[in-house]
Amino acid sequence: MKVLLIEDSEALRRGIRVGLDHLGYTVDETGDGSEGLSMALTNQYDFIILDLMLPNVDGISLLKSIRKLGNQAKVIILSAKSQAEDRVNGLLSGADDYLTKPFSFDELQARLITMSRRGELNQQTKTISIANFTLDSSNKSLLVNGQFIDLTKNEFKIVEYLFNNPKQVLNPEQISEAVVGSFNHLSKNTIEAHLSSVRRKAKAVGATLPVKNKRGFGYFVDEKA
Repeated sequence: MKVLLIEDSEALRRGIRVGLDHLGYTVDETGDGSEGLSMALTNQYDFIILDLMLPNVDGISLLKSIRKLGNQAKVIILSAKSQAEDRVNGLLSGADDYLTKPFSFDELQARLITMSRRGELNQQTKTISIANFTLDSSNKSLLVNGQFIDLTKNEFKIVEYLFNNPKQVLNPEQISEAVVGSFNHLSKNTIEAHLSSVRRKAKAVGATLPVKNKRGFGYFVDEKA
């Protein structure tokens, strides 16, 4: 997924970028509001991480401008302004989320995951084809070489989440949040057990599931498999 990071603090911007790079996001960045507005309007982004106090064009003006022109990227505001009216103003101006500084990178990551899940819920009818596998979110089916693979609910959700994010290495915490939400938890061993089961089912029909484990980091989809 592609992210535009607009933050005037060079140190904070660098820290966020390093974290996002590590998670597999493609990141463009700037510390200038005017340049950020131009980038947002000339490129397609999945997410925009937006500071409010920016030189040349402030964050709220930038946000209103891109929404007025139909830009549908998910926007999360980063701001030291913590009053309720500030958050309300940001959300009413078109933001999808509002994160108050200081914050942990883990919290920012969780907000991005949550917004990704919202987007997936709005795209449940789409079909995804990777290698010789076809996943249909509308009827919850996985086919390989024209044959259905019978999956459990959690097996399907794990594969669906990985297939929806083919450019990223997803750690067990991200997968658990996407599959069972924040009030339950799937352990790393449970996730691996589910994936091992799917691999066996795929192997039974002569196929190899295009999901690999990057040791110490998480799972990713190998589209060339």
